Amino acid sequence: MVTISLCMIVKEEEEVLARCLDSVAEIADEVVVVDTGSSDRTKEIAEQYGRVLNFEWCDDFAAARNYSFAQATKDFILWLDADDIITPEDKGRFLQLKQELDETTDVVMLPYHTAFDERGHPSYTYYRERLLRRAAGFQWTGAVHECIAPCGKILYADAAVTHRKEKMSDSDRNLKIYERILSRGERLDTRGQFYYARELMTHRRFTQAVSAFEDFLHRADGWVENQIEACRNLADCLLALGNRGQARQALVRSFALDSPRAETCCALAALEMEDGRPEQGRFWYETALRVPYAEQNGAFVKPLCYGYIPCLGLCMCCDRLGRYAEAEEWNERAAVYCPDSPAVAYNRRYFASMQR
Repeated sequence: MVTISLCMIVKEEEEVLARCLDSVAEIADEVVVVDTGSSDRTKEIAEQYGRVLNFEWCDDFAAARNYSFAQATKDFILWLDADDIITPEDKGRFLQLKQELDETTDVVMLPYHTAFDERGHPSYTYYRERLLRRAAGFQWTGAVHECIAPCGKILYADAAVTHRKEKMSDSDRNLKIYERILSRGERLDTRGQFYYARELMTHRRFTQAVSAFEDFLHRADGWVENQIEACRNLADCLLALGNRGQARQALVRSFALDSPRAETCCALAALEMEDGRPEQGRFWYETALRVPYAEQNGAFVKPLCYGYIPCLGLCMCCDRLGRYAEAEEWNERAAVYCPDSPAVAYNRRYFASMQR
C-alpha cells in the first residue's frame, strides 16, 4: 500500500483547520502544514497533527505550495485547503484508492465539490490534480489559482474533496495580486488571463471582464474547458451590460470548441424563455437532456443541468405553449432527479389547482 503526505498552506484558519485535519486523519501518513503569516491559533492547532513550518508570504501561491511539497517524504502528496474536508462517504473511497493505487501512477484526478444545492448535494464540480507521485517532482505554477499540469500516467478516481467555506476570505486579494503583476508591465500567462477575467467578473467590473475574456479566447493555447467556461462567463458579463444578442452569440461560440455542454444549452434555453420564445427554449432544454455528462473531461460541471434543470425547464416551456399534460409529465421527471425540490412541489400544486 502506498503512503501519503498531506501538504497544506494556511493562514488564519483556526476555525476550520482541525475539521479538515480530522477528516483526513486515517488517510495521511504524514501531515505538513506551511503557515504563511497567521496571528491566530492556526499554528498551535496544526502542531497537534504534524509538522508546522513558516513561509514568508510573497504574493505567490505556487511558491508557497512548492515549498510545502518540498517537505514531503511519502510516496504520494495530497494537497488540501483548510476549508476542505473528506466526507465519511468519501473517506472510504480514499482508503480503497490508497489500497489499490499503483506506484507507477503519476497523477490522480479527483472530483472537487465547491457548491451545493438546498439539500447539500453538489451543484458545481470539477476534477483537480489531487494526489501526485512525489518522485515525479511536480511543480506548481501561477501566482493565483495555482495548478500543476497533469502529465505522465493519469488516473481518474471517485474519491471527492468537498469545499466547505465557513467564512468570507479576502475578496480583493486575488484581484490585487493580478493587478500588481500587470502594474509591473508583466503579461499574464493564458491560464492567469482566464482567472483574471473571472476575478473582474466577480467584482462586477463587467466591461473590463469582457475585454479580459476576449483576450483569453483569442489566445491559441487556452485549455478547452477554460475556453468553454469563458464563453459562458462572457455571456454572463454581456447580460449584465444589457447586451442580450451578444450574450447569445458568446454561448453559441462555445460549440465551435467542443461538443455542446448541458450548462450552455440550459443558459441558451433560459435566454429564449426570458425573450418569450418557449419553442426555442424547448429545443435547447431537449438538447441539454441528450448531452452526456462531461465530468470525466475535467470540465466545470453543474450536475443539475444534466437532468433536473432541463426537465423543469421543459415543464415551463410546455406550460407556456398550452401543453399542460406534457408540462406535468416533465415536472414529474424533474422529481426523479430532485424529489424534495420546492419548485416541483409548487408545480404539483399548480397542476392540481388546474384540475379543480
